[in-house]
Amino acid sequence: MLKIVTDSTSDLPPKLAQELDIAVVPLYVHFGQEVFRDGIDIAADDFYRRQASTPVFPTTSAPGPGVFAEAYKGLVDQGHQVISIHISSKLSATYQAAVTASQDFDSSKVTVIDSQTISLGLGLMTLAVARAAAEGQSLEQVVAQVEQTIPRVRTVFVLDTLEYLQKGGRIGRAQAFMGSLLNVKPILHVKDGEIHPLERSRSRAKALNRVYELVSARSPLEALGVVYSTTPEEAKEMADRLADLAPDREVFLAQVGPVLGAHSGYGVLGVATIRAEI
Repeated sequence: MLKIVTDSTSDLPPKLAQELDIAVVPLYVHFGQEVFRDGIDIAADDFYRRQASTPVFPTTSAPGPGVFAEAYKGLVDQGHQVISIHISSKLSATYQAAVTASQDFDSSKVTVIDSQTISLGLGLMTLAVARAAAEGQSLEQVVAQVEQTIPRVRTVFVLDTLEYLQKGGRIGRAQAFMGSLLNVKPILHVKDGEIHPLERSRSRAKALNRVYELVSARSPLEALGVVYSTTPEEAKEMADRLADLAPDREVFLAQVGPVLGAHSGYGVLGVATIRAEI
């Protein structure tokens, strides 16, 4: 049987991951000398409260190969094949750690995939893979599906500030926005596995309307999800607006976890989509 492994940057709701039997390997968030496993030792809301109240800037780290090797061994020993799909290799060492761990196993047993995206973009891909596995598709069929899906995934998000991306060194090409923001709200997206600037809006309301327009232009969609850090009501409103674009009106709603939150900060709202094959 085929089993799916991902990491905590997928921002999959724990209940959903459990229902679909997806193993989620946590990354780590650090406040000074304190280390927490993402989503296990510290919940998202607790993280954001602490981030807002402490002068200590949180940092993050990837799990080591040993953590992945342990997860793979447990599944392989039970007779399963494993597909392990992870955050973009250009944004984290997580993928490489998983690749290193997979080398301890026969290549027919463990396959590691670079999703080339983050957050619910990765989450939606993982859900699609898990459902294909549950339908009885083979390892080769599922890997081929993932390769066809990666170019159709897009993650667009609005930030209140670029401060955390800048301090965390993950700002990449979005550096072009620095020095000219003031009250401008940046709209960013993930392209070729990196964070790129897309547009800027003069207010948050205009930025969110623009995200709605950008998502609408990608129709028809195969999957759709909204992710937020600290504004659940706003995320629900966006999900309701987008529902007509979603297959069977199913819009996934998720919260940005502590590790990604360490780099994006409060007030993040994003939309992840998988465009339907035409």
